[in-house]
Amino acid sequence: MRLIETIRVRDSTRGPPLYRRLFVLLFLILGNVSYAIARDTPLWEAGLGLGAVAAPDYRGADQGNTYLLPIPYFVYYGERLRVDRRGVRGELLGSARASFSVSASLGPPSKSTNGARTGMPDLDPTIEIGPSLDIELDDGAGNRNPLVTLRLPLRTAIATDLSHWHNVGWVFLPNISFDFKGIGERNDWNLGISTGPIFASNAYHDYFYTVRPEFATPARPAFDARAGYSGTSVAVTMSRRFNSYWVGGFVRYDYLGGAVFEDSPLVRTHNAFYAGIAFSKIIAQSSEPARSRRLDP
Repeated sequence: MRLIETIRVRDSTRGPPLYRRLFVLLFLILGNVSYAIARDTPLWEAGLGLGAVAAPDYRGADQGNTYLLPIPYFVYYGERLRVDRRGVRGELLGSARASFSVSASLGPPSKSTNGARTGMPDLDPTIEIGPSLDIELDDGAGNRNPLVTLRLPLRTAIATDLSHWHNVGWVFLPNISFDFKGIGERNDWNLGISTGPIFASNAYHDYFYTVRPEFATPARPAFDARAGYSGTSVAVTMSRRFNSYWVGGFVRYDYLGGAVFEDSPLVRTHNAFYAGIAFSKIIAQSSEPARSRRLDP
């Protein structure tokens, strides 16, 4: 099934408020696209860009939005600390093969105008943030051999519209990633592939998929979500760094078959598609080179 068949693009003037769209765009792009690290990479870089992301209202929804907004760009490559698309991370116990990171992502809002949720409360954006243990399984020697990493992020989820905040459980996203450096005719593109299952708490699934009795209808029976398996995700990213700007894009597919909430009447499809593209202009950078002992993507 193609992306256009599962995501209905709404007029941006009728979509979520500006701050919500900005949050979603920032976290979806920065949370999925790999940044290239060349041998002459500065210690830090800052810039500003523009991006677009198409995403469903929530996984299992058959409606969604397209977001087009400016995004910030910042990376830092210290010897033991990095700030990049994977979050804030540092080497663990002096080992270059294990690192501890703090990563984040954000889920888009969903209004009751979503057909499956008509008459139900709106869903606020969800900020997911937490630690991740990243273990390098293969150092990817050679430009065409992948860097293979096992990532074990555990995040708490907070629903907010910036006027109120409340915790909605946790999500665990273990995954294997394969990062290829220097591909293409000129060896100047970077490719990333990652895949893994998703698990979440009762509160997390309850926020998206439970239908309380007062919101039940003949077409939408009551449903009580529980903790457990939440589907499987596969993501592919491409990026390239030019002299003064960076471009990247991603596609992601989540399959919800077998998820503990798949029988919820709020699940209209077992397929969730995401896609995004971003362009960033580098406007400031350090004259000092990156200090990282290993310059992998």
